[in-house]
Amino acid sequence: MSSLIASARFSVLDRSRTREGHTHPEALRDTVRLAQELERLGYHRFWVSEHHGVPGVAGSAPTVLAAAVAGATRTIRVGTGGVMLPNHRPLVVAEQFGVLESLFPGRIDMGLGRSVGFTDGVRRALGRDKGDAEDFEAQLRELLGWFEGTSPTGVHARPAEGLAVPPFVLAMGEGAAVAARLGLPMVIGDLRHREKMRRGIDHYREHFRPSPWAAEPHVVVSGTVAVAATPEEARRLLVPEAWSMAYSRTHGTFPPLPPAERVEALTMTAKERGLFESGLTGQLAGTEEQVAHELETVLKETGAQEILVTTSTHDRDALLDSYRRLAAITSG
Repeated sequence: MSSLIASARFSVLDRSRTREGHTHPEALRDTVRLAQELERLGYHRFWVSEHHGVPGVAGSAPTVLAAAVAGATRTIRVGTGGVMLPNHRPLVVAEQFGVLESLFPGRIDMGLGRSVGFTDGVRRALGRDKGDAEDFEAQLRELLGWFEGTSPTGVHARPAEGLAVPPFVLAMGEGAAVAARLGLPMVIGDLRHREKMRRGIDHYREHFRPSPWAAEPHVVVSGTVAVAATPEEARRLLVPEAWSMAYSRTHGTFPPLPPAERVEALTMTAKERGLFESGLTGQLAGTEEQVAHELETVLKETGAQEILVTTSTHDRDALLDSYRRLAAITSG
């Protein structure tokens, strides 16, 4: 194992993807079981996500799901990748993470994003619009202020005030600049657009201002990593998610994950085929030796301290096998 891989941390974001033939409750229970398995394999963090009104994702309440994950595990760090701050009042988010940190001290991470709902209908249901994302930096400052006890309202966030829950910024779009200005750790992807990702990381490091939350830049690179006995098997792990993304881009809704064999039997339009093939390229997929080489390249190019793996597929046994193989690479 290379020294770069040995010195990096490896973590997982599971989006509680629903699968054809399986229910939303099953997807949530799968997430909790996966966290237990990954803890045994030695992964550093396990994060969950926030999506609303999406047929293909069961994870709509990340702090609730994080509590279930933390309660079912003992040592792995647990957090959100992320809570979408424009959807919530910062005080409520601070209180939720204050409760989590109080119940599971020293194990909770606060990953925060600036996205709003996936569709106009979801945004209306949340009482939000696209413009709310523009206030992300102010919302983030307010949120951190609740932990620091500096709110000008005179109100105190209980039990958050005085607690140190590590904040991470999901750097989509302007996120890298915000993370740099506020001196916060940053999570950035995706691996398919390396040059754009490197520009975001360079901007972050160049403009980083030390803060009480981080003395120096901290970069977490996120993306899909699939490891299998053969390159073909690893590629099949990517097929369900690639098709779901292609379908969402052509039909406007993000569906449950289909089995790979059903996707391979589909007749696709030219546009669908192009989007599908695009979704299969640029990911880290292959045998242990191939993926180890790719990981070393990514770590060398980005200088990242951590890799956050975001792989989703229909076959849960194959997914767990991939994580086992990845753990073997990263633990030597």
